Amino acid sequence: MSITVRVPAKVNVQLAVGAPRPDGFHDLANVFLAVGLYDEVTVTPADGLRITCSGPDAAQVPLDASNLAARAAIALAERHGIAPDVHIHIAKDIPVAGGMAGGSADGAAALLACDALWSTGATRDALLAICAELGSDVPFSLVGGAALGTGRGERLTPVDVGGTFHWVFAVADGGLSTPAVYGEFDRLTADTDVPEPEASPALLDALRTGDATALAAALTNDLQPAALSLRPSLADTLAAGTAAGALAALVSGSGPTTAFLVADEESARKVAEALLTSGTCRNARTAVSPAPGATVVGRRLPLPGAARASGHRTAAAPYPGKSIDPPGQE
Repeated sequence: MSITVRVPAKVNVQLAVGAPRPDGFHDLANVFLAVGLYDEVTVTPADGLRITCSGPDAAQVPLDASNLAARAAIALAERHGIAPDVHIHIAKDIPVAGGMAGGSADGAAALLACDALWSTGATRDALLAICAELGSDVPFSLVGGAALGTGRGERLTPVDVGGTFHWVFAVADGGLSTPAVYGEFDRLTADTDVPEPEASPALLDALRTGDATALAAALTNDLQPAALSLRPSLADTLAAGTAAGALAALVSGSGPTTAFLVADEESARKVAEALLTSGTCRNARTAVSPAPGATVVGRRLPLPGAARASGHRTAAAPYPGKSIDPPGQE
Protein backbone atom coordinates (compact mmCIF):
# COMPACT_ATOMS: atom_id res chain seq x y z
CA MET A 1 0.00 0.00 0.00
CA SER A 2 1.14 3.52 -0.72
CA ILE A 3 -0.55 6.81 0.19
CA THR A 4 -0.29 10.00 -1.88
CA VAL A 5 -1.12 13.42 -0.44
CA ARG A 6 -1.43 16.62 -2.45
CA VAL A 7 -0.55 19.85 -0.62
CA PRO A 8 -0.70 23.50 -1.74
CA ALA A 9 1.70 26.42 -1.73
CA LYS A 10 0.80 29.59 0.14
CA VAL A 11 1.00 33.32 -0.32
CA ASN A 12 1.00 35.73 2.61
CA VAL A 13 -1.49 38.45 1.71
CA GLN A 14 -0.51 40.17 4.94
CA LEU A 15 2.68 39.51 6.87
CA ALA A 16 2.96 41.86 9.84
CA VAL A 17 6.13 41.18 11.84
CA GLY A 18 6.78 42.25 15.42
CA ALA A 19 10.07 42.79 17.20
CA PRO A 20 12.21 39.73 18.00
CA ARG A 21 11.10 37.78 21.07
CA PRO A 22 13.47 36.43 23.73
CA ASP A 23 13.28 33.01 22.04
CA GLY A 24 14.45 34.49 18.74
CA PHE A 25 11.09 34.21 16.99
CA HIS A 26 8.85 37.14 16.05
CA ASP A 27 5.17 37.58 16.80
CA LEU A 28 3.22 37.73 13.56
CA ALA A 29 -0.13 38.67 12.11
CA ASN A 30 0.18 36.39 9.12
CA VAL A 31 -2.80 36.08 6.77
CA PHE A 32 -2.23 32.92 4.76
CA LEU A 33 -3.95 32.11 1.49
CA ALA A 34 -3.42 28.67 -0.05
CA VAL A 35 -2.86 28.75 -3.82
CA GLY A 36 -3.21 26.10 -6.49
CA LEU A 37 0.43 25.11 -6.93
CA TYR A 38 0.94 21.67 -5.41
CA ASP A 39 3.55 19.19 -4.27
CA GLU A 40 2.58 15.53 -4.02
CA VAL A 41 4.09 13.32 -1.33
CA THR A 42 3.82 9.53 -1.55
CA VAL A 43 4.73 7.22 1.32
CA THR A 44 5.31 3.48 1.03
CA PRO A 45 6.43 0.91 3.64
CA ALA A 46 10.19 0.32 3.51
CA ASP A 47 13.03 -1.29 5.47
CA GLY A 48 14.04 2.11 6.83
CA LEU A 49 13.38 5.81 6.42
CA ARG A 50 14.49 7.20 3.08
CA ILE A 51 13.54 10.12 0.84
CA THR A 52 13.48 10.60 -2.92
CA CYS A 53 12.55 13.74 -4.83
CA SER A 54 11.68 14.67 -8.41
CA GLY A 55 10.55 17.80 -10.19
CA PRO A 56 11.86 21.36 -10.62
CA ASP A 57 14.88 22.14 -8.41
CA ALA A 58 14.79 18.67 -6.84
CA ALA A 59 18.57 18.86 -6.48
CA GLN A 60 18.10 21.60 -3.86
CA VAL A 61 15.88 19.47 -1.62
CA PRO A 62 17.69 17.81 1.32
CA LEU A 63 17.32 14.05 1.41
CA ASP A 64 18.37 13.47 5.01
CA ALA A 65 16.71 13.84 8.40
CA SER A 66 16.74 17.64 8.09
CA ASN A 67 13.91 17.41 5.54
CA LEU A 68 10.60 18.37 7.15
CA ALA A 69 8.92 15.35 5.56
CA ALA A 70 11.39 13.05 7.33
CA ARG A 71 10.98 14.97 10.57
CA ALA A 72 7.20 14.62 10.31
CA ALA A 73 7.43 10.86 9.86
CA ILE A 74 9.83 10.55 12.80
CA ALA A 75 7.65 12.72 15.06
CA LEU A 76 4.48 10.74 14.32
CA ALA A 77 6.25 7.39 14.70
CA GLU A 78 7.75 8.36 18.06
CA ARG A 79 4.33 9.30 19.41
CA HIS A 80 2.97 5.86 18.53
CA GLY A 81 5.98 3.76 19.50
CA ILE A 82 6.78 2.53 16.01
CA ALA A 83 9.79 2.79 13.71
CA PRO A 84 9.50 5.32 10.87
CA ASP A 85 10.22 2.68 8.23
CA VAL A 86 8.85 4.44 5.17
CA HIS A 87 9.96 5.59 1.74
CA ILE A 88 8.88 9.21 1.21
CA HIS A 89 8.79 10.44 -2.38
CA ILE A 90 8.30 14.17 -2.94
CA ALA A 91 7.11 15.30 -6.38
CA LYS A 92 7.99 19.01 -6.36
CA ASP A 93 6.04 21.73 -8.12
CA ILE A 94 6.11 24.44 -5.42
CA PRO A 95 9.23 26.62 -5.84
CA VAL A 96 12.08 25.48 -3.59
CA ALA A 97 13.26 28.07 -1.00
CA GLY A 98 10.89 30.52 -2.65
CA GLY A 99 8.84 31.90 0.22
CA MET A 100 5.80 29.75 -0.63
CA ALA A 101 6.21 27.17 2.17
CA GLY A 102 7.24 24.30 -0.07
CA GLY A 103 9.23 22.56 2.65
CA SER A 104 6.47 23.12 5.19
CA ALA A 105 3.95 21.74 2.72
CA ASP A 106 5.98 18.56 2.32
CA GLY A 107 6.14 18.16 6.10
CA ALA A 108 2.37 18.47 6.43
CA ALA A 109 1.78 16.10 3.51
CA ALA A 110 4.15 13.46 4.87
CA LEU A 111 2.51 13.68 8.27
CA LEU A 112 -0.97 13.14 6.85
CA ALA A 113 0.25 10.38 4.53
CA CYS A 114 2.04 8.48 7.31
CA ASP A 115 -1.00 8.84 9.56
CA ALA A 116 -3.10 7.18 6.85
CA LEU A 117 -0.49 4.52 6.04
CA TRP A 118 0.05 3.54 9.68
CA SER A 119 -3.62 3.96 10.70
CA THR A 120 -2.55 5.83 13.84
CA GLY A 121 -6.00 7.36 14.35
CA ALA A 122 -4.42 10.71 15.31
CA THR A 123 -6.91 13.52 15.77
CA ARG A 124 -6.74 16.71 13.74
CA ASP A 125 -5.58 18.57 16.85
CA ALA A 126 -2.83 16.02 17.43
CA LEU A 127 -1.60 16.40 13.86
CA LEU A 128 -1.69 20.19 14.15
CA ALA A 129 0.34 20.00 17.37
CA ILE A 130 3.05 18.03 15.54
CA CYS A 131 2.89 20.53 12.67
CA ALA A 132 3.48 23.42 15.09
CA GLU A 133 6.57 21.67 16.46
CA LEU A 134 7.95 21.20 12.95
CA GLY A 135 7.71 24.84 11.85
CA SER A 136 5.67 28.01 11.80
CA ASP A 137 4.05 27.45 8.38
CA VAL A 138 3.41 23.71 8.66
CA PRO A 139 0.01 23.91 10.41
CA PHE A 140 -1.42 26.08 7.63
CA SER A 141 -0.14 23.69 4.97
CA LEU A 142 -2.24 20.98 6.63
CA VAL A 143 -5.35 23.18 6.86
CA GLY A 144 -5.23 25.24 3.64
CA GLY A 145 -7.93 27.68 2.57
CA ALA A 146 -7.31 30.98 4.34
CA ALA A 147 -6.32 31.67 7.92
CA LEU A 148 -4.84 34.24 10.24
CA GLY A 149 -1.69 32.93 11.89
CA THR A 150 -0.65 34.50 15.20
CA GLY A 151 2.11 33.75 17.69
CA ARG A 152 4.98 32.82 15.35
CA GLY A 153 2.31 31.94 12.78
CA GLU A 154 1.35 28.51 14.09
CA ARG A 155 -1.88 29.51 15.90
CA LEU A 156 -4.55 29.57 13.22
CA THR A 157 -7.95 31.23 12.99
CA PRO A 158 -9.95 30.46 9.83
CA VAL A 159 -10.66 33.40 7.52
CA ASP A 160 -13.72 33.57 5.27
CA VAL A 161 -13.08 34.00 1.54
CA GLY A 162 -15.98 35.08 -0.68
CA GLY A 163 -14.52 34.53 -4.14
CA THR A 164 -11.67 33.30 -6.30
CA PHE A 165 -8.46 35.31 -6.58
CA HIS A 166 -6.09 35.03 -9.53
CA TRP A 167 -2.31 35.16 -9.12
CA VAL A 168 0.93 35.09 -11.06
CA PHE A 169 4.10 33.94 -9.28
CA ALA A 170 7.50 34.88 -10.67
CA VAL A 171 10.15 32.33 -9.73
CA ALA A 172 13.61 33.81 -9.17
CA ASP A 173 16.98 32.21 -9.69
CA GLY A 174 18.19 30.68 -6.43
CA GLY A 175 16.55 30.97 -3.05
CA LEU A 176 16.59 33.16 0.02
CA SER A 177 17.24 31.90 3.52
CA THR A 178 14.28 32.61 5.78
CA PRO A 179 16.52 33.15 8.85
CA ALA A 180 18.67 35.53 6.80
CA VAL A 181 15.63 37.58 5.77
CA TYR A 182 14.41 37.81 9.37
CA GLY A 183 17.94 38.78 10.40
CA GLU A 184 17.95 41.56 7.81
CA PHE A 185 14.51 42.68 9.04
CA ASP A 186 15.97 42.97 12.54
CA ARG A 187 18.92 44.95 11.23
CA LEU A 188 16.73 47.35 9.23
CA THR A 189 14.37 47.93 12.17
CA ALA A 190 16.95 47.96 14.96
CA ASP A 191 16.55 51.69 15.68
CA THR A 192 12.78 51.85 15.21
CA ASP A 193 9.75 51.16 17.36
CA VAL A 194 8.31 48.01 15.78
CA PRO A 195 4.53 47.95 16.39
CA GLU A 196 2.65 44.91 17.62
CA PRO A 197 1.42 42.99 14.57
CA GLU A 198 -2.32 43.14 13.91
CA ALA A 199 -4.48 41.80 11.11
CA SER A 200 -5.81 44.47 8.76
CA PRO A 201 -9.63 44.81 8.95
CA ALA A 202 -9.67 46.13 5.37
CA LEU A 203 -7.76 43.09 4.11
CA LEU A 204 -9.97 40.61 5.96
CA ASP A 205 -13.05 42.36 4.58
CA ALA A 206 -11.65 42.21 1.04
CA LEU A 207 -11.13 38.46 1.40
CA ARG A 208 -14.60 37.99 2.84
CA THR A 209 -16.25 39.87 -0.05
CA GLY A 210 -14.01 38.46 -2.76
CA ASP A 211 -13.03 41.96 -3.89
CA ALA A 212 -9.71 41.70 -5.75
CA THR A 213 -9.31 45.47 -6.11
CA ALA A 214 -9.77 46.03 -2.39
CA LEU A 215 -7.41 43.14 -1.60
CA ALA A 216 -4.79 44.65 -3.89
CA ALA A 217 -4.95 47.90 -1.94
CA ALA A 218 -4.48 46.08 1.37
CA LEU A 219 -1.61 43.65 0.56
CA THR A 220 1.40 44.13 2.83
CA ASN A 221 4.59 42.24 3.69
CA ASP A 222 6.86 43.61 6.41
CA LEU A 223 9.65 41.29 5.22
CA GLN A 224 9.67 42.79 1.73
CA PRO A 225 12.24 45.55 2.47
CA ALA A 226 14.56 42.93 3.95
CA ALA A 227 14.15 40.61 0.96
CA LEU A 228 14.81 43.50 -1.43
CA SER A 229 17.87 44.51 0.58
CA LEU A 230 19.31 41.02 0.19
CA ARG A 231 18.13 40.60 -3.41
CA PRO A 232 17.79 44.09 -5.04
CA SER A 233 16.98 42.55 -8.44
CA LEU A 234 13.53 41.59 -7.15
CA ALA A 235 12.53 45.25 -7.52
CA ASP A 236 12.84 44.86 -11.30
CA THR A 237 10.55 41.83 -11.23
CA LEU A 238 7.96 43.68 -9.15
CA ALA A 239 8.11 46.64 -11.55
CA ALA A 240 7.74 44.40 -14.62
CA GLY A 241 4.62 42.69 -13.31
CA THR A 242 3.06 45.97 -12.22
CA ALA A 243 3.73 47.54 -15.63
CA ALA A 244 2.06 44.53 -17.27
CA GLY A 245 -1.21 45.25 -15.48
CA ALA A 246 -1.10 43.46 -12.13
CA LEU A 247 -3.42 44.96 -9.54
CA ALA A 248 -0.69 44.63 -6.90
CA ALA A 249 2.73 43.08 -6.46
CA LEU A 250 4.66 41.90 -3.42
CA VAL A 251 7.38 39.53 -2.33
CA SER A 252 5.85 36.21 -1.25
CA GLY A 253 6.77 35.61 2.40
CA SER A 254 10.54 35.76 2.80
CA GLY A 255 11.01 35.52 -0.98
CA PRO A 256 12.50 35.43 -3.47
CA THR A 257 9.30 34.42 -5.32
CA THR A 258 7.24 37.50 -6.16
CA ALA A 259 3.43 37.44 -6.25
CA PHE A 260 1.12 39.43 -8.52
CA LEU A 261 -2.61 39.74 -7.86
CA VAL A 262 -4.53 40.12 -11.12
CA ALA A 263 -8.14 40.65 -12.10
CA ASP A 264 -8.90 37.43 -13.98
CA GLU A 265 -7.51 34.45 -15.86
CA GLU A 266 -6.78 36.43 -19.03
CA SER A 267 -4.91 39.08 -17.06
CA ALA A 268 -2.90 36.33 -15.39
CA ARG A 269 -1.83 34.98 -18.77
CA LYS A 270 -0.75 38.43 -19.99
CA VAL A 271 1.20 39.27 -16.84
CA ALA A 272 2.93 35.87 -16.87
CA GLU A 273 3.97 36.35 -20.51
CA ALA A 274 5.24 39.87 -19.79
CA LEU A 275 7.28 38.66 -16.83
CA LEU A 276 8.91 35.94 -18.88
CA THR A 277 9.67 38.39 -21.69
CA SER A 278 11.16 40.89 -19.23
CA GLY A 279 13.99 38.54 -18.32
CA THR A 280 13.60 39.40 -14.63
CA CYS A 281 12.62 35.87 -13.56
CA ARG A 282 13.28 32.33 -14.69
CA ASN A 283 9.66 31.19 -14.68
CA ALA A 284 6.16 32.56 -14.17
CA ARG A 285 3.29 30.44 -12.86
CA THR A 286 -0.42 31.20 -12.71
CA ALA A 287 -2.67 29.92 -9.93
CA VAL A 288 -5.93 30.62 -8.16
CA SER A 289 -6.85 30.78 -4.50
CA PRO A 290 -8.07 29.67 -2.07
CA ALA A 291 -7.00 26.03 -2.37
CA PRO A 292 -7.67 23.06 -0.07
CA GLY A 293 -5.04 21.95 2.42
CA ALA A 294 -3.23 18.62 2.50
CA THR A 295 -5.52 15.97 0.99
CA VAL A 296 -5.16 12.23 0.42
CA VAL A 297 -5.52 11.78 -3.34
CA GLY A 298 -4.32 8.22 -3.88
CA ARG A 299 -4.08 4.80 -2.25
CA ARG A 300 -2.44 2.08 -4.31
CA LEU A 301 -0.13 -0.91 -4.32
CA PRO A 302 3.42 0.01 -5.43
CA LEU A 303 4.76 -1.44 -8.69
CA PRO A 304 7.55 -3.98 -8.08
CA GLY A 305 10.95 -2.35 -8.56
CA ALA A 306 9.44 1.07 -9.31
CA ALA A 307 11.64 2.97 -6.88
CA ARG A 308 14.81 1.33 -8.24
CA ALA A 309 13.90 2.14 -11.83
CA SER A 310 12.56 5.63 -11.31
CA GLY A 311 15.79 7.59 -11.65
CA HIS A 312 14.78 9.86 -8.76
CA ARG A 313 17.33 11.35 -6.42
CA THR A 314 17.47 9.15 -3.37
CA ALA A 315 19.23 8.98 -0.04
CA ALA A 316 18.71 7.36 3.29
CA ALA A 317 17.37 9.61 6.04
CA PRO A 318 19.14 8.26 9.14
CA TYR A 319 17.06 7.49 12.23
CA PRO A 320 17.53 8.71 14.85
CA GLY A 321 20.35 10.16 12.76
CA LYS A 322 22.15 13.45 13.00
CA SER A 323 20.94 16.23 15.25
CA ILE A 324 18.06 18.28 13.85
CA ASP A 325 17.89 22.04 14.28
CA PRO A 326 14.82 23.54 15.98
CA PRO A 327 11.99 24.54 13.62
CA GLY A 328 12.52 27.91 11.95
CA GLN A 329 10.10 30.76 11.46
CA GLU A 330 9.01 30.47 7.83
